[in-house]
Amino acid sequence: MELAEILVFLMFGVVCVMLMGGFPVAFTLAGTALLFSVIGWSVNLFEFSLFGALPSRIFGGAMTNELLIAVPLFVFMGVMLERSKVAEELLDTMGRLFGNLRGGLGISVSIVGALMAASTGIVGATVVTMGLLSLPSMLRRKYDPSLACGSIAAAGTLGQIIPPSIVLVLLGDQISNAYVDAQRMAGNFSPDPVSVGDLFAGALLPGLSLVGLYILYQIIVAWIKPTVSPAIPKEDLDDGIPLLWRVIHALIPPIILIVAVLGSILAGVATPTEAAAVGSVGAMLLAGLRLDAKRGNALYAAGGCLIVMLILTNTMDLRVSRNEIPAGDFFGIILAGICTVGLAWGVLVSLQRAEQHNILKEVMRETLKVSAMVFVILIGASVFSLVFRGLGGDDMVSDFLKNLPGGEFGAILLVMAVMFFLGFFLDFIEITFVVVPIVAPALLQGDISPVWLGVMMAMNLQTSFLTPPFGFALFYLRGVAPPEISTIHIYKGVIPFVIIQIIGLCVLALFPQLATWLPKLIFG
Repeated sequence: MELAEILVFLMFGVVCVMLMGGFPVAFTLAGTALLFSVIGWSVNLFEFSLFGALPSRIFGGAMTNELLIAVPLFVFMGVMLERSKVAEELLDTMGRLFGNLRGGLGISVSIVGALMAASTGIVGATVVTMGLLSLPSMLRRKYDPSLACGSIAAAGTLGQIIPPSIVLVLLGDQISNAYVDAQRMAGNFSPDPVSVGDLFAGALLPGLSLVGLYILYQIIVAWIKPTVSPAIPKEDLDDGIPLLWRVIHALIPPIILIVAVLGSILAGVATPTEAAAVGSVGAMLLAGLRLDAKRGNALYAAGGCLIVMLILTNTMDLRVSRNEIPAGDFFGIILAGICTVGLAWGVLVSLQRAEQHNILKEVMRETLKVSAMVFVILIGASVFSLVFRGLGGDDMVSDFLKNLPGGEFGAILLVMAVMFFLGFFLDFIEITFVVVPIVAPALLQGDISPVWLGVMMAMNLQTSFLTPPFGFALFYLRGVAPPEISTIHIYKGVIPFVIIQIIGLCVLALFPQLATWLPKLIFG
């Protein structure tokens, strides 16, 4: 083994050890890279002139990347919805709808997890909310503690695979760059672009299939062992309010928001960043309505204005800097101006209510914290990637994967196994920024679909939230679980759902059309 290969292995190993030791991710990546750049320079294996490309990589790859603006917007949308008690109403309604069935509360948790995933995409908020609201109720109804904990933790992680997901946004950026690099190395200098919209469309069917597997598991467990997930007596579910009204009131607003965000992306009407902005505005209006439903006229009007503006922007030319404006467009411009004022008024009312209920500062603080973490890690990963390539690590990885027995299948199997193993110790952001830029260019030089590979990686990364000892969903649930719930209960509960996720991953590997059919249908 040559000295350069030894340095590459040591560099990657040191990063993993430091991260497992709990050191800050961004500084670990950048610091380790700088250390090994000095070592490489001292033995004539690295040129410091490569650092001249670093400012453009950081500025062009992170600071001015319009795609990554979607990250803080999606985070804001998710945290605002979580703080405004949307999940609480959904859980209560779904519990009453399915509670008279054996396993009904587990089914309700899976459905609400899917709806919250499509609304927020924030794993921590979903797990904590459902842990606070559902876990005591499930225990009171004599549910098995392990089954209850596993159901909540697994349903909370659906935000990783069901769009709009922050994981898919970050993976979309990394896969897109890796695909372009791979095609250039293969001699194709005009490859078809891969967008986050492609990944959103590709992840939709696998994500819903995973929800179906969760529900199927709940039904089978309830059938085999009725005592671990008993039904709720009907008299306990009737509170005098018609169930149909409850369902409409709880489901319609989140579904409208999901359609507005996902629908605009999948229909090609808006980019993910634009859809995230629409979702953030919609989340503010929905939060204002939930906080004070009795005074909702301004917010209903603002929601109508938002819908009208979306229609106008996609059916009319609203540019005012033209010499001649047709009468129809002129009317549209005036109407858009009126709707802008109405929407702004509704947003101000919502923000005022959020401030009065001490929610706004919490939402802004959490959004800033998560967004800063993501972008600082991205900068540290850019330094690591630059030094890794400067030492010849990318060529080494490419040659290694190409020479594996089994060809492309063997390479993908090894990469997925490594990512699954790293998920026991590392966060999905670290794996996305460290592993994906290293292995994806080598994998994508062949006939592998970048959309399928991205969805496979997203589903694999989802397991990192459930695998002990460092699964974040386990920590979130442990922090809000009642005293009678032990850590062993949580660990035992998530094992079947990790197996279900592996089964879902295997099904996706055998049937790539699950990820590629919908993007081809929508985007051609």
